Amino acid sequence: MGNSLGKLFTMTSFGESHGRCVGVVIDGCPAGLKVTEADIQAELDKRKPVAGTMATSRVEADKAEILSGIFEGYTTGAPICLLVWNKDTDSGVYEAMRFLPRPGHADYTAFMKYGGFNDYRGGGRFSGRITAGFVMAGAIAKKLLATINIQVLAHTVEIGGIKAIPISMAQIKKNISQNSLRCADVKAAAKMLQKIKEAGAVGDSVGGIVEGIALNVPVGLGEPVFDTLEGDLAKALLAIPAVKGVEFGAGFTAAAKMGSENNDAFTVKAGTVNTLTNNAGGMLGGISNGMPVVVRVAVKPTPSIAIEQQTIDLEKNCAAKLEIKGRHDTCIVPRVVPVVEAMMAVTLCDFVVRAGQIPGVIK
Repeated sequence: MGNSLGKLFTMTSFGESHGRCVGVVIDGCPAGLKVTEADIQAELDKRKPVAGTMATSRVEADKAEILSGIFEGYTTGAPICLLVWNKDTDSGVYEAMRFLPRPGHADYTAFMKYGGFNDYRGGGRFSGRITAGFVMAGAIAKKLLATINIQVLAHTVEIGGIKAIPISMAQIKKNISQNSLRCADVKAAAKMLQKIKEAGAVGDSVGGIVEGIALNVPVGLGEPVFDTLEGDLAKALLAIPAVKGVEFGAGFTAAAKMGSENNDAFTVKAGTVNTLTNNAGGMLGGISNGMPVVVRVAVKPTPSIAIEQQTIDLEKNCAAKLEIKGRHDTCIVPRVVPVVEAMMAVTLCDFVVRAGQIPGVIK
């Protein structure tokens, strides 16, 4: 079974796209952390369909409910169960194409693995809908990380081949809430939005890249050789539906650099060891080095498109045509931004707890 993530600070995901609810159980969170439903709701609201981006017409309230583990505004040390109810479901279109696997989706692989018993409605367990649980866990994790001054943020850096220019951290923090795409480069965001509208007008979709950054990460997080910080972050981020690639720091561009260009030279500033550059993305040997942890994820184009596609009929075992109807996003990249933050925060929480850097009771 693969529905849990983490070793000491863990989250277990549950629910399906058109089931009664989706949610998460968090275990290993210390007692005494101040958390309210409003804290969780603020993160969930970032994940909702983005107005003006040809987003899905499925409108879910996504009101966070706390079932256990938080009492009188503080965590108790017991498992925390959080959920949102699925209210605005329309399964009829999925009934009609039950045996016609959608290209780019997990319909075929899920059908074969589970013998056709999987919940196929809206993608079921493989839907982006399950990330609502990830974001709720991330809300708890971000609150916990804040107690030791670790900050996690993410932003859109590319959509449909249009790239944002590199920008300072101060500008990123200031600008990401200034547009619906959560892109810190305001000029690039306007071009990205136009690209999304052009794709949607012809029934197609676009993907992009989201960058995640963790600030004030202490030196020493990571358990080589198999439980490295990079490895666990990659695992968590690749669990986000539609993410098809992960890179840290300079990433794949490092392959074209000379060693003298790629190496991050060490220096001491105000008695603290730093590096002059951050091509390593904040990690060396799978261990955090005290620099910002920087990761980028590649998000594929939304596979549900209105253009007719080639598929197969699983009942008749023959070729078939499929035109997908339903409610879908032309571009899911902006909605992935808070999910990237959540998965980074959950993973970092697990490592700081394992390193003993957060006490069993928060005071």
